Amino acid sequence: MQWQKGQSGNPAGRPHGSRNKATMLMQNLLEGEAEAIARKAIEMAKAGDMAAIRVCMDRLAPARRGAAISCELPPVETSGGAVAAMAAIIAAVAAGDVTPAEAASLARVIDRYMFARSLAELEHNQQAGPTAT
Repeated sequence: MQWQKGQSGNPAGRPHGSRNKATMLMQNLLEGEAEAIARKAIEMAKAGDMAAIRVCMDRLAPARRGAAISCELPPVETSGGAVAAMAAIIAAVAAGDVTPAEAASLARVIDRYMFARSLAELEHNQQAGPTAT
């Protein structure tokens, strides 16, 4: 039997957003002890425990996600500009200035921008109506 769109397979099941019992138990156990545990982790890190150092550093200076990418690109107003921008991205990867993952991100931005431009041009041409010849 197929379910209707938006209908749960078990309407009497756990409510959306409710937390797991194990998670709630752990939070209750740690409640009031978090500060003492953090202090102990810091003491262990200061004593040279590499695992404790890693935990502390992950909390103090987490790895940045989505960091800014520095790459000189030509204007991307035309398809020729998009090709030149892609060539610049490839050159930056080859030079080691940009990682392949960063290059893929930049390429997606250019692709989406060019797609949006083409849609805008199509819409503009449709609103302008047929041209007289």
